[in-house]
Amino acid sequence: MSEAGKKVVCVDGASGYIASWLVKLLLNRGYTVKATVRDPKKVDHLRSLEGAKERLHLLPANLLEEGSFDAAVEGCEGVFHTASPFYHDVKDPQVELLDPAVKGTNNVLNACAKFSSIKRVVLTSSMAAVAYNSKPRTPEVVVDESWNCFVRNN
Repeated sequence: MSEAGKKVVCVDGASGYIASWLVKLLLNRGYTVKATVRDPKKVDHLRSLEGAKERLHLLPANLLEEGSFDAAVEGCEGVFHTASPFYHDVKDPQVELLDPAVKGTNNVLNACAKFSSIKRVVLTSSMAAVAYNSKPRTPEVVVDESWNCFVRNN
């Protein structure tokens, strides 16, 4: 990159594990990072990163709120969509995890579509994609490559 900090990217869900490492990598490579977080109280690990004072901008955003990501993606060349709802003790994975994840992804992509500066969007998956499905998880259930095969009966 010719001028450090001139390339601007957005990382949503930045306080999460994978996103935190991504923010660190991007800052180390000289990018300016607009990072969205749900809880601004849980970002000390981001603020302490090298380059954060100069090139990290933390913005609040809510996956389920349409338009919530507009300010974060505006002026960015790239967007890393890492945010996804995840809760323990889920009773209905479709309603509590999958539907909100799809709605959140649509909200982020709709925000991206508003700005011509965005050249690339990278979508990551959630741990929920491999942890839950419609099958009951009992000690007898083997979690293997067939675990994520959704078969819907119409």
